[in-house]
Amino acid sequence: MSYNIALNFEDGVTRFVECGGHESVVDAAYRQGINIPMDCREGACSTCKCRVESGEYLLGDYIEDALSQDEADRGYALACQMRPKTDCVVLVGSSSAACSTKQEVFTTSITEVRRLSDSTFALELQGEGLKSLNFLPGQYANLDVPGEGGHHRSYSFSSMGADEGRARFLIRNVPGGLMSGYLKERAQVGATLTMTGPFGSFYLRKLERPVLMLAGGTGLAPFLAMLDKLASNGGLAHPTHLIYGVNTDRDIVEQDTLDDFTNRLPNFTYSIVVVDANSEQPKKGYVTHHITSEHLNEGNVDIYLCGPPPMVEAVAQHLRDVDVKSVSFHFEKFNASIS
Repeated sequence: MSYNIALNFEDGVTRFVECGGHESVVDAAYRQGINIPMDCREGACSTCKCRVESGEYLLGDYIEDALSQDEADRGYALACQMRPKTDCVVLVGSSSAACSTKQEVFTTSITEVRRLSDSTFALELQGEGLKSLNFLPGQYANLDVPGEGGHHRSYSFSSMGADEGRARFLIRNVPGGLMSGYLKERAQVGATLTMTGPFGSFYLRKLERPVLMLAGGTGLAPFLAMLDKLASNGGLAHPTHLIYGVNTDRDIVEQDTLDDFTNRLPNFTYSIVVVDANSEQPKKGYVTHHITSEHLNEGNVDIYLCGPPPMVEAVAQHLRDVDVKSVSFHFEKFNASIS
């Protein structure tokens, strides 16, 4: 039996290694060319100490000077002793370069570019190399803008069809933006586009309590990937609610997809909030106006938030105002870039 171990480095790079059930994470990583910092291999020096964000594992043999009981209780482990019992996500306290690894680069071709609304494009890419790409739902990739001197833009995966070697993204239409201009004016099916990834610490953790998802505009993309993963894994054990905020009714996209998730995931619900007072949607205003005490569950909730910086700051302030501290608060800010 072998398991997939996602190694997340402190510079945002993620690499996946295959680890046998009786193999340590260090041995698996070294076998696949990733040199996690290590001095002793005997559970004595603590150089390879890491934090396990999800998954089940055996701690192995070690001395308390290398790993205290308090650290073990908080999810820390020694990679030279840790042996997985399931797929795991492991945070490595070093840069990817220090571990002699780098992010993978994929050559892809455009299979679809579609205008979903005035504010949003859907972009689908295909490439043989993508069949081997793993990513944690919520993460992003860098896409090179063709003909723009190596400039790239970062976008969250909205779905990944690994078997078919396809990746899909929601891309905001930014006036004057390099990628927006390319998609509007020059992009054609069959054109080559270079992708690097995956990156990011915003990804779905193990669900152990109710979840509140907050999306602003194209910040919906990572949640579509998360929900798709949850549906593929057999459903939701805890109530999960998504609040999707946009400026106008014309900005609403992927509603059919969200409706489909409500059928595939019985514990999933969502609501749409529109800033425009003339919206036909029943909920108007900002996302923070529609976060209820039920959603916050007296703090026993995991909150995931993806949107522009003002939205992230507004949600953080709202949680302070209502004096609720969630068990975890994961967020991804995105900024429009035109240079």
